[in-house]
Amino acid sequence: MKLLVIAEQKDGILNRASWEAIGAAQTTGQEVKVAVFGSAAHAAAAAAELKAADVAEVIAAGHAALEVYTADGFTQAVVALVTDESPTHVVFAHTYQTRDYAPRVAARLDRAIATDVIAVKEGPVYVRQMFQGKVNADVVLEGPAPHVVTLQIGSFRIDDLKKGAGAPVRAIEAKVDASRIRQKAEAPFREAKQAVDLTQAERIVSVGRGIKAPEHIELAKQLATAMNAELSASRPICDAGWLPMERQVGSSGQTVSPKMYLALGISGAIQHVVGMKGSKTIVAINKDPEAPIFEIADFGIVGDLFEIVPAIINELK
Repeated sequence: MKLLVIAEQKDGILNRASWEAIGAAQTTGQEVKVAVFGSAAHAAAAAAELKAADVAEVIAAGHAALEVYTADGFTQAVVALVTDESPTHVVFAHTYQTRDYAPRVAARLDRAIATDVIAVKEGPVYVRQMFQGKVNADVVLEGPAPHVVTLQIGSFRIDDLKKGAGAPVRAIEAKVDASRIRQKAEAPFREAKQAVDLTQAERIVSVGRGIKAPEHIELAKQLATAMNAELSASRPICDAGWLPMERQVGSSGQTVSPKMYLALGISGAIQHVVGMKGSKTIVAINKDPEAPIFEIADFGIVGDLFEIVPAIINELK
């Protein structure tokens, strides 16, 4: 079995979810290669970081037509490389970009695909969530190799990544016919100037209905500032307009896996938990000792957040 992990970069900066995909591929004990696409300079910059992983090879596939992401361009490049390398599995992290073009890659190759996978069992059998996380389904891909798999962000820990002495890097020119690219790339959509990609945050302070009123969001902001963390929320907070939708974590928001996730007044509904359960350390503050959030928390504080949070801020200062 040979696995080819497709890493993701933007302007030469690696998406940290790529490390999760590499770590997951390494757990198979089989040969793992990593490829990263972009302009020659951007691919090389990302490859220089990726070579720290314990993998057989890092391939920096550069082309001027890949400097800015387009589904047509990246599909062409990935399909061509997969055809040349003949892996048994092509593995992506399930990012916004991947969910746009990975199905195209599978269709172009005429191969099976499993998306948003949260676990892999022997077989391999891929575990996917259904009905907003209420049911887990075991999926077996049929047909010839290579099979295409995308892994849900936060389901595989970066801590599982094995570092190496320095993987060899091979720079190639990606195979792209620029005349066949139908999309004209524009600047990525931003809902607001302060838009943030929570998937890249190392620490997150998240608020739920226990915050009670919009004027209390300021307290959570103060804690986030003291922790050098990003601020997020459960769906009711964003639905009420207390924080923008870009800050929502959960099945209908972003999926995150920070080193620390501090939940303030969040009950722990399954729709929220599926978006943050991959966090390395989960701390919950809730006055209800029976709140479901405590079932997944590494540390739990039962009490009034309006008394506890100011005390934490004072200690941090």
